Amino acid sequence: MNEEAWLIEVPPADIKIAEKKFKERNPIWTGCKAKLIERYLFYFVQITYHGTYLDAFAGPQESDKHEMWSAKLVIESSPRWLKNFFLFEQDKSQVELIKQMCADQPPPNKAKSEPKRKIVIYPGDFNQNILTMLAQNPIRDKEATFCLLDQRTFECDWASVKAIADHKKGGNKIELFYFFPEGWIDRSMSALKLNKDIKLQKWWGNAEWDKLTKIRGALRATYVCDRFGSELGYKWVYPFPIYEKKSGAGRVMYYMIHASDHEEAPMLMNRAYGKALDIKESDEQLELIKQFVTSTIRKPHSS
Repeated sequence: MNEEAWLIEVPPADIKIAEKKFKERNPIWTGCKAKLIERYLFYFVQITYHGTYLDAFAGPQESDKHEMWSAKLVIESSPRWLKNFFLFEQDKSQVELIKQMCADQPPPNKAKSEPKRKIVIYPGDFNQNILTMLAQNPIRDKEATFCLLDQRTFECDWASVKAIADHKKGGNKIELFYFFPEGWIDRSMSALKLNKDIKLQKWWGNAEWDKLTKIRGALRATYVCDRFGSELGYKWVYPFPIYEKKSGAGRVMYYMIHASDHEEAPMLMNRAYGKALDIKESDEQLELIKQFVTSTIRKPHSS
C-alpha cells in the first residue's frame, strides 16, 4: 500500500478482518501498549495543537519499567502542546512515583511555544474522584480532551465512563481509550465470590453483565463497542487488539476500545497502531497527515 492510501485508511468494520490486518502489520502486545498510547497522543496534538489529558489509573504498572508507563510517556512526549493533566491513582506508593515524575518535568520552552502546564494529581478511588475533578475543573466544549481508562479488570465503574462521556454539553465528547480485559475476564468473573453481582453491575452498569460470558473474542469486542455508540452516543468506536506476545501470537489480552466524536480519530488511531514502534515521522510526513485528515470526509462507523 502506498503512503497516501495508508494515510486515509480506517479500520475495517468487520473486526475479524481488522484483526487479521493488524497481525500482518506491527501487532501491539502488552509490553508496548504505552507506546501506542503515546504515539496516538502525538498525532492528537499535531491536529489540535492543545489539549487536556485524563489518566484514570496513572501509576506505572511495573514500577521499574518506565518505558511501559503511559502517563510518563505522554507527559514527556514532544511537542509539549498538551496543557492540562489530571492524574488519578489509588496506590499510595505509586502516587509518590507520579509526584516525583511530575516534579522532574522541565519548565515550558517559550522558544518552542510550549504552554504553561497544569498537572493535578488525585490520590484515591478514581470512581469517586472523577466527579470531584469534573466539578472543580469543568472542561470547555471546544477543549480537545482525551481520557485513558487503563483498568486491570473491574476497577472502572460504568457510571464513571458515562460521567466522562456526558460531561461536555456541546461539541465533541471527551475521547476515550477504554481497556477491556479480554484475556482473563472469564476467569476473573468466576473468581468473584463476595458481592459478585453488585461489583459486576457497578462495573458493567447494569445486570446484563452475564451476556459477556456467552460470547468471546471479536463478537464480545463488538458487543462492548455497541454500548459506547448506542448508550454513550459516540460516533466512532473501534476495538484495537493488544496481544499476549510480541509476534502477535497467543491470545488477545486486551481490546483497546477507542471512542471518539472526531472524524479524524479512527484514521489517526489506525496509523498509531501501525507506527507505534517506528521512528516518528518527519515534518513533511506530518504535514501530509494533516492535509488528509482535514480534507477527508467519512461516515460514522456502525457495528
